[in-house]
Amino acid sequence: MRNIQEFLKDFQREMNWEISNNNFKESKSSLLNNFMLLTTEVSEIAEEFRSIFNKTRKLVKEEELSEDEAFKLVKEMYKENIGKEIADCIAYLVKFANYLDIDVEDSFFDKMEEIKTRENKDQR
Repeated sequence: MRNIQEFLKDFQREMNWEISNNNFKESKSSLLNNFMLLTTEVSEIAEEFRSIFNKTRKLVKEEELSEDEAFKLVKEMYKENIGKEIADCIAYLVKFANYLDIDVEDSFFDKMEEIKTRENKDQR
């Protein structure tokens, strides 16, 4: 993950896509704009899943495949597109982390350890 963070620092600088750090007003506007762009990318993942479900139903009806067979085929068809949308989301999340000087890898493993050791309220 550190390699991705370093790559994106340089890439975003090169593309002039960095979050503004000039003053509060510009930073706030830039952060909110990037957050809006992130939510758009998350919505695009949802659209891909919706397409997968619709295409699965269509194959079940038209090709007389079982749901499981159709779903397996369709997941493979949409895999590349969803991968691209996930990459877009990661890029925006890492942009926020880089802006705040957060080491994503450390934060990730710290959070997983916290989850592992806390009492899960969903399990009784």
